[in-house]
Amino acid sequence: GVVPVEKTSGSSVRGRARMSKTGPADVRAKLYMAAIVAIRWNAPAKALYQRLIAKGKASKAALGAVMRKLVHQCFGVLKTRMKWDENYAATA
Repeated sequence: GVVPVEKTSGSSVRGRARMSKTGPADVRAKLYMAAIVAIRWNAPAKALYQRLIAKGKASKAALGAVMRKLVHQCFGVLKTRMKWDENYAATA
């Protein structure tokens, strides 16, 4: 439920891309709030958010990308059973 869905009809009718509503809404709501905190305190998430905003993306679209990044970070921590290390990618 953190992927964008493009609304199109044929080749001429295009609507704004929106967040997919599939999946549990309560999980998506918690990820949203976590993403808001992450763009302030999580350096990789903050860099991603600022890069997307600089490219002209909407703030909610950039926030959706941060939500997805948080999911990947959580999965990596759970998979490797290692503590979160902000500099892990830089040292690996």
